[in-house]
Amino acid sequence: MVSLLALWLPIVVAAVLVFLVSSVLHMALKYHRADYKKLPRESAILDAMRGEDLVPGYYFFPWASDMKEMSSPAMLEKQKRGPVGMLTVRPSGATNMAAHLGLWFGFSLVVSVFAAYIAGRTLVVGAPYLTVFRVAGAVAFMAYGLGEISDSIWKGQPWSNTLRALFDGLVYGLVTGGAFGWLWPR
Repeated sequence: MVSLLALWLPIVVAAVLVFLVSSVLHMALKYHRADYKKLPRESAILDAMRGEDLVPGYYFFPWASDMKEMSSPAMLEKQKRGPVGMLTVRPSGATNMAAHLGLWFGFSLVVSVFAAYIAGRTLVVGAPYLTVFRVAGAVAFMAYGLGEISDSIWKGQPWSNTLRALFDGLVYGLVTGGAFGWLWPR
């Protein structure tokens, strides 16, 4: 068993490497541009939404307050006519990329801590590189990638977006596993 304190270096290095690799995947390769589409007649739709004074939150449409209403003929007709979807409304104003990047790095640290916890409880000091790589990498892949599948199942995220996110998660898992295997206590 290896303590979390003994794994502080691979935790930090893995988080930094994932942060850097994710920057390359999102800014240099640009394959995530396909994740989002522009609204047709965006200006008209945004003007209509502004008139509703929407507060930041997560909206579902058409809305049903309970399962009974969900199966009513009127609701079934609304769903049939469409559109059916979910809408995330964020606070107005410029996107604070520094805050988002800080949160992403914090998330990467948390994933690395959990990878360290699982690896530290299942492996010993001096464990072979490949064994450490497999354990830490698998934990990191689960954290970075598998949650996207539920977004396709329940939230209607296109499966193509999920496949791109799974690829990212796999890369982040490989990077994390590599950092832990390289820096594992000997």
